[in-house]
Order: sequence, then C-alpha cells, then structure tokens
Amino acid sequence: MKSITKDEFMQALETKAQRMFGRTMRTASKSQIYRSVALVVRDLVMERWAYGRELYHESSSRQLCYLSMEFLMGRALGNNLLNLEIEDVLQSVCVDLEVDLEDIRNEEPDAGLGNGGLGRLAACFLDSLSTLGLPAHGCGIRYEYGLFKQKIIDGYQIELPDSWLEDGNVWEVAVPEETEVVKFGGYVERVQQGKKVRYKHRGYQSVKAVPYEVPVLGYQSPLVNSLRLWAARATTHLDMSLFGQGKYMHALEEKELAEVISKLLYPEDTHPEGKALRLKQQYFFVSASIQSVVRNFKLEGHAIHDFACKRVIQINDTHPALAIPELMRILMDQEGLGWEEAWEITTKTFAYTNHTVMEEALEKWPEQIFQELLPRLWQIVYEINERFCKDLWAKYPGDWDRIASMAIIGDKQVKMAHLCIVGSFSVNGVAQLHASILKEMVFNQFFQVFPEKFKGITNGVTFRRFLLKANPDLSALITEKIGGQWILDSVKLKEFAAYAKDPEVCQRVADIRLVNKKRLAAYILDHNNIVVDPHSIYDVQIKRLHEYKRQLLNVFHIIHLYNKLLENPGLEMQPRTFIFAAKAAPGYRMAKLIIKLIHSVGQTINSDKRINDRLKVVFLENYRVSLAELIIPATDVSEQISTAGKEASGTGNMKFMLNGALTIGTLDGANVEIEEEVGAENIFIFGLTSALVNRYYQRGDYDPLAIYHNNSALKQVLDQLVNGFFNFEQQDMFREIYHGLLYGNGGMADPYFLLKDFAEYCEAHDRINTNYGNSDSWWEKSIINIAHAGRFSSDRTISEYNEQIWKLNKVAAK
Repeated sequence: MKSITKDEFMQALETKAQRMFGRTMRTASKSQIYRSVALVVRDLVMERWAYGRELYHESSSRQLCYLSMEFLMGRALGNNLLNLEIEDVLQSVCVDLEVDLEDIRNEEPDAGLGNGGLGRLAACFLDSLSTLGLPAHGCGIRYEYGLFKQKIIDGYQIELPDSWLEDGNVWEVAVPEETEVVKFGGYVERVQQGKKVRYKHRGYQSVKAVPYEVPVLGYQSPLVNSLRLWAARATTHLDMSLFGQGKYMHALEEKELAEVISKLLYPEDTHPEGKALRLKQQYFFVSASIQSVVRNFKLEGHAIHDFACKRVIQINDTHPALAIPELMRILMDQEGLGWEEAWEITTKTFAYTNHTVMEEALEKWPEQIFQELLPRLWQIVYEINERFCKDLWAKYPGDWDRIASMAIIGDKQVKMAHLCIVGSFSVNGVAQLHASILKEMVFNQFFQVFPEKFKGITNGVTFRRFLLKANPDLSALITEKIGGQWILDSVKLKEFAAYAKDPEVCQRVADIRLVNKKRLAAYILDHNNIVVDPHSIYDVQIKRLHEYKRQLLNVFHIIHLYNKLLENPGLEMQPRTFIFAAKAAPGYRMAKLIIKLIHSVGQTINSDKRINDRLKVVFLENYRVSLAELIIPATDVSEQISTAGKEASGTGNMKFMLNGALTIGTLDGANVEIEEEVGAENIFIFGLTSALVNRYYQRGDYDPLAIYHNNSALKQVLDQLVNGFFNFEQQDMFREIYHGLLYGNGGMADPYFLLKDFAEYCEAHDRINTNYGNSDSWWEKSIINIAHAGRFSSDRTISEYNEQIWKLNKVAAK
C-alpha cells in the first residue's frame, strides 16, 4: 500500500486543523493537534481497511469470530503508526512544528474496554491475526465507561468514572444499518405448524444493539481485521406523552434502563440487580454477535447447513458461553432446523478457552434469574442438559454423583463452564501446566468423556507493541545485531543469545535500561512526588490485585528488608525500588486493604532517613496499558509470585522477559515454560509446586501458626501489622490480614500459602541481590531472557490455534 511523505503528512495535518477546528497547527491546542494527527492517520488506516475488505470479499475461506467480554486495546495512535510504518515521518513533522510526539500520544485516553490479562490477550490475538493474514473479527461491548479510574487518597483506592468516550473515539466507525435487536424477559409460546413445532417469544423487552467497528491493522500485512463493539440503545427514545405531562424522568426511564447494559465494564454483582445486569450484558453482546455472524454468512450466499464449514467461533473464557444456546435458537427458531442438525452444527462451530482454575471464577447463574431474563435460552439449555445427562447415564449407569457433578444445571444454578465444554469441539488451557490441571483436576470427569477436546496452547504477547513500540532503543539494538526478521518471526530472537557474553552489547543493554529507568523515575516524581534512584533495582509487580497473586507476600518481604536495615545499617544490600500498580475490584474488601497496607508501608519506609533511601516503595495509580508500556522497559526484576497452580498462564511475565527483566516466581502458569526456555540459572524460582499445594488442600493439615512461631523474621513482620508499627493511630486496621493468615476469616487460614513460601521467597531475593552486584552476569542473564522470549509471541500462539482448532486459510494480497 502507498505510504505518505513528510510534506504530504504536513499538508494533510494543516488541512485537518483548518477544517475541523478553524485553526492552523501553530495555534491549535494539544488536544486539537492530537485529533488532527489521529484523523490524518485514520485516513491512511481507512484506505488499508477498504483494501482489506476487498480481500475478504474475494475470499471464500473460513472466518473466525472471537467473542470476548474484554478487549484491552490500549492507545491506538502509536500502534497504528507502528503498523503503517510512518512513525519516523510523524516524528519529523513534530520536530518542524516544535511539538513533542509523546505529548500528542498522551492526549489519547486508553480505551476502557478491558481490565486485565483476559482483555490484553484478546487484543494481542487481534493484532497477530491481522499480521498473519488470517480472516477474523472480534466481538465485544462498547462500554461507555471502563472498569473505573483509580485514584489513591490517603492510601485508599477511590473509584472514579472512566469516561474514556467523553470526547468521542476517532478510531471507530458506527454501522447503524447493521443494528440487531436483542430480546429479554417475556414468555415462550409453543405453536404447532403442521407437523412442526415452533417456539414464539412473546411479551419481551427489546434492546437495539448498534455496532461500532474499529480497524485492527497488522504489521506488514494487507489484511485489516475488525473489532466489532456493540452499544445498547433503546427501541424508543422518549415517551412524548409523559414528557408533555412534565414527568421528565419517567419519560426517559425506558431509554436509560435499556442503555445501562453497555454503560460500565463489570458492574458490581454482589446483589441480584447486579447479577441480572451482568447476565444481560453477556447475552446482549453474544446475541447481537451471533445474529450478525449468521446474517453475514447468509448474505455471502451460503447454505445454513454449511455454517460450521465457513465459520468458527472462539469463546474467550465463560462470559460468552450463551453464544452456544443462542446459535441453537437461531438455527431452530429462525432457520427451521431440527435439534439434531442444529446441535451438530453448533458443536462443530464453537471452541472454548478456559482462563482460570479458581472455582469462584467459573461462572454460575441462578436458575431463577436465567429463566426470567432468557426464557427461550433456558428451554434450550435445559434440553442440552437433559440430553447430556442421559448420555452420561448410558456411559455411567447408576453413578448419580458423577452425573450430578457434571450436569450443566444443578444446585439451582446454570454452570457456564460445563455448557462450554459440552457445546464446543475444543477446550484449551493457556499454558501447558494449566492444561494439565484442567485435565487432571478441574475438569477431569469431562476429560474422561471427551479426551479429544482438551488441548494446551500457551499464551503469547505481541512483540510489536511491547518491544518494538514500548522499547524502541532495545528493538533497534536487536535489529542492528540480528536483522529485523525477528519482528515477524519471533524464533529469530534466539540469535541474539550469541551476544550474551559480548561486553559491548551488555553495556548497551544496560545503558538502554538506565534511560528507561530515568524516564520512569521522572514519571514517579511527577505523579507520586517520590524521588527514586535509577541505579537501584527496579522490582515490579503490576497486575490485578487479588490474594492469589500475592502482592501481600511481596509487601512482607519489603517489611523484612526494612527490619534488617534498621537492625544493621551497614547491611550489604543493593538499593531497591519496589513498584506496584494494580486495581482492586470495588467490592473486594481484602484487596483494597492490601492497597492501603502497601501505602502505609511505603509512607513509613520512604520517610525514614535512617535507611538512606536504600529502600523505596511506590504505588502507581490507575494501572493501564499505556502505563505498562512505560514501566516494563524500565524493570529489572519481574514479580510473578502467584500461588502455584492458581495463575492459568500470565502474560505480564512474558512482556517483562521480552524486555530483559529477570523473573522471580513460582512454578506457576507460563513461568514453568519460561524456566524451560532460559534455564534454571536465569530465573529465580521458589516455593511450593502446584502438586504440593494441591496435596495440602486435600490433606487439610496445613498449619500456618507453626510457621509463624518457628520463623522469627516472619513473626516480626506479622506482629508489625497489629502493633501500630505502620499505623499507630489505628492499630487494628490490618488485623483482618493478620487474623486471616493465622486463623482464617471464616475459612482456611492462609489459603494461598504466603507463610509457607515466605522463607524461600526471601532466599530467592537474596540471590537476586548477589546476582545484581555482578554486573556482567546480570546483563548476560538479561540478554538470554530476551533471546528466548520468542516462544511467547502471540504470533506463535495464533499459529497454534489455527493449526489445531480454527483451520483458517491465509488471505493473500492481490
């Protein structure tokens, strides 16, 4: 495709500023400059998108629909510049205009379409699908507000609205002519039509689903795939009769009730209204998506009987599980197919990715809410369950316990993971350890029935965003030494390992890291008013705040180091800067208390002159993709310390490794495979294995109190939680943490084994301290990590999905 010159870009920019804002580039504000730049880039994107649609039109190959509740896309401008390969052109324009390109980038809000690894993975997958030329589109919800904008006030997390769409979204295109209608509530009427029975949905409330599409470019690829996001709109805008009577709020009520569906990512669901809204959200976007997929399939002239030959639908975790009965509904109620043929098509169409082994994260919906909101789908799911249980009875006659535990409906709940397994032709875990746990433990009974369905495909991350874009100096060094093929063929990165003992390359990697650390230090000073030493070890844990991710273990070690420094001011210890960034779910009390503890510990340590700034603790608020892109290239130590067997894969571990950080972690998720790649000497592994963790759960003989009494350093840390050391005015503030670890808060004490792993974790950090003091050894390990990160490219992940599951053909340029 044709690129753009500097002069052409400058001219287009002046034209946009004049026509959009009545300004020249010299008089435009930062916001107006950003929008003018984005609109020029958008024009180039649209040209490529139009060409990509032509390739789609001329191709009759199978297509993928990727259903996900989250797509954590981050900012689009930088990524589009990268994929159009015009960043240098814009940089040159900015120099002439005397504006900072980074300032322009920072005017763009992060898209509020996701929260954690699930959504970031989906975004990486879309990038790789386009880059590899595989025909696909993502489907999700166009949330008006993201999860929340995190503000820290006096150490407490405060949730503010994340109104990311407030100024519009330059990168989206509304497609109102392809609006779908989604129906809730009402009742189902059974109608006899000749020899056939038809089911008619009556008395329902309808909501319009209006699609907005976002183009997703690939790198050096002619294909542009799309992310289709659905916005909820009322079928009637205003009750004029009520408005005329002065009943203004009542006149708008129906509109507001309909449109709340796409207002907010993950509304609180600790109450029935919240549960109903979440279920509505899930059905809303899968119903609209499946209706759209079927409609477009038929417009291409295909027979409905061939649906599974031409379409494959990937369910990203259980949130989109309702797509399975929704396709059944459409095939039977609208297309007139019988149950058997509809079920055969459905089970050949869907594939399911599981992302968790946590029981509480395996979604279950109360029967009553499900039946009231989705009466026709309830009938279909009920029938799926009846037929499945009948098959189980034939296979395991009399084994009621097995059948009850495998049923889709049981204990007055609809079990969405069970529905996904039964209704899909493929079930995959997202790391090899995770896949083994699914087969051997979580879904073992299903594995015995459907062994051919289960697979393991390790997650990956896009190298374009998290190395080429986020760390351009390191990318340039790698390209200088081994050529640029690694950008599209990640295996080529292994060639960089040849430079692990090269003093000149090691020094250049160290220098690049230092520049990135200084940049992050400036951000910390500006946002947190904390001075950190760029020559200290930047030890980073950035991820969702959850007890199993064990930010608390990290904090305990920090307190332990602080105690050691107070006892021995001459202690030989590399200066350490511990950096956290995380959001806690609004209703997750313990996670929010841990955030408060991090701040209390940080406030104490950062202000203590006795330790001469050898320890610093920083919590960066409002964690998001653009902040991750700043933090990761500056990181020396990557904290991947979840309880073994709890983290399905992790993708943060891969991004850090790719940028040369060394991992401290348990043998959990993809850490296992990282160790396989780099060797045990180039990663800092500690703690229980998943097998040992499971053994403790089964035996029930874990005794954290004994560990507490036998480890004086740990006992000191725990006692400091409740003796006012970190909060003299409210000594009991952290007692809930203390009590939960030693005695349990209504459940198992220390269920994530922080106390058990504490000693080994401290020893692993001692090894880090020693290794960092040996500069040559450290940078050799860093280069080895970079060189062996190729296995964790999302390009490789998508290639494996395609080979094992999707069977898509690459769309080639004309």
